Amino acid sequence: MSKPFQFKQFSIEQDQCAMKIGTDGVLLGAWCNIDKGPFAILDIGAGTGLIALMVAQRCDAEMIDAIEIDGDAYEQCVENFESSPWADRLYCYHAGLDEFVDEMEEKYDLIISNPPFYSEEVSSGSNARDMARQNSALPFEDLLDGVSQLLEDEGIFCTIIPFKEEESFIKLASEFNLFPKRITRVKGNPTSETKRSLLEFSFSENVMAIGELTIEEQRHQYTPEYIELTKDFYLKM
Repeated sequence: MSKPFQFKQFSIEQDQCAMKIGTDGVLLGAWCNIDKGPFAILDIGAGTGLIALMVAQRCDAEMIDAIEIDGDAYEQCVENFESSPWADRLYCYHAGLDEFVDEMEEKYDLIISNPPFYSEEVSSGSNARDMARQNSALPFEDLLDGVSQLLEDEGIFCTIIPFKEEESFIKLASEFNLFPKRITRVKGNPTSETKRSLLEFSFSENVMAIGELTIEEQRHQYTPEYIELTKDFYLKM
C-alpha cells in the first residue's frame, strides 16, 4: 500500500490512478481563476481528484463536480473526496465527457481540465496510463466541444497543455467561440525551454494577459512566484 500524498489541508491516495500527482495538476489547481466566486465548478478528467480538491480549498463554490472515465481512478477520486474536509460539496461521476454532456442540464461557472496530451501513440505497457496520457482518449476538439456546451455564458474555462500545442489549441478553441483571456507560460528553470501553457478562456473576446512562470531558480530552489502560487498546498512551501 503506497502512502497518501499529503497536502496542507487534504491528502490523496493515488495507488489506483494511472496518472499520479504531478506539477501540472498542482499548477492548474492553484492558478485557475476563482475571482468571480463561482457557484458551480466542473473538473473534466479528474484522476485522483487533486484539482477539484484544490479548488474546494480555495473557494466556497457550492457544487464541485468531477468526471472520470477510468473505473479505478473514479473509485479513488470518490474516496479522496469523501475523506476531505469538503466532502459535502464534491461529487464525481463515472462517465466520459460525451455522455456527461448528453445527460447534464447544469451549466458551470468554471470548468477546469488537465487533459491527456501525448498525441504520439506511445505505449507504456499500461493501458490505463496510456489512456490518461494520450489525447486520443479525449481529443482537444472533443474537450472544447464539451466545454462550449457546459459553460455558462459568463463562465471561464482553464486548462494546461504543452506549450508547443498552444497556438493550434487557441485556434481550435475559437471555432467553439472560446477566446483566451489569460496565458501563463511555464518553464522549469531560467535556462530551460518553455514546456507548458496555462490557458484561461471565455466566450467574449478579450485583451489577453500574458505572463511567464519559472518553477525553480536551480534544483530544489523554487522561485518566489512558484512558492507564492503553491504555498497554500505543499507542506514544505
